[in-house]
Formats: sequence, C-alpha cells, structure tokens
Amino acid sequence: MIEGVKVKQIVKHHDDRGYFAELVREDESILTQFGQMSLSMSYPGVIKAFHYHEKQDDVWFFPAGNAQVVLYDTRRSSPTYKETDVYYMGESNPIVLLIPRFVAHGYRVLGNTPLSIIYLTTHAYEKDEPDEKRIAWNDPRIGFDWNTKHY
Repeated sequence: MIEGVKVKQIVKHHDDRGYFAELVREDESILTQFGQMSLSMSYPGVIKAFHYHEKQDDVWFFPAGNAQVVLYDTRRSSPTYKETDVYYMGESNPIVLLIPRFVAHGYRVLGNTPLSIIYLTTHAYEKDEPDEKRIAWNDPRIGFDWNTKHY
C-alpha cells in the first residue's frame, strides 16, 4: 500500500426505507481539514487519469457505479516512491479512500452504468490557481495498462 493512503470499509445500515452509511467522521483522522465537497459523474468506459495535488488531500467515495482506481506515488522522499496501487471501488465494494497530496490518481469506469463520485478535499478549488498537476493516462513512467484486471 502506498504510504499515507487510507482505506475505510463502509458499513451500510439497511431498513425498509433504504440504507444509511457513515462515510467520514471527524474522529477517524481521515481528513485533516475540510476545503470542499464535490460530486462528479462519468460514463461507462471513461478513463480520468492522472493528476496529483501539491496542496490538498482527496477523499473519494463512489455511491453509484463501479471504478478501477489507480494511484501512483510521485513523492521522491516516500518509501513507496514510484509504486502503483489499484483499488476496485463503488457499489460492489463500498470503501472510502484517502489520497494524500503528491499521490497521482485516476480511475476507469467499469460496467455499463454511469459512475458517480463524491469527493472531499482539504482545500477548495481555486480557478485562477488550480492545484492539479496532470500526467497522461498512458505515461510510460507509470506504465499502467488500463485494460489489466486485478480481480
């Protein structure tokens, strides 16, 4: 596991009306501070990759659909520098994932239904100074084969 990444398994509490699940609690040390909460949707087959942040940590949760999430450690001082981790998240595996700053991240939408992502960040988006450093989805330094399945 890449240093600093945290994974929290989500427990859903079902009743005759549906379900309830706690995603992030202040006493869990998942998010050190709150900057922004956002919602995004992507269509089947879409690959949204890669980028990292210098100022913010991200917390990801996929409430609808399924995704293959890929992380790549760009931190030269990290013991997991240049390591890649793959997570399968979404309806089939409801987890919350903390992605530390300088860890590149991206995802591929799996299946035939759109994917929704709720993400929280430690800093709000700044239009004039975006904190997003992009890396091509097929960057040879990462060398990730998006067609590979790790089931």
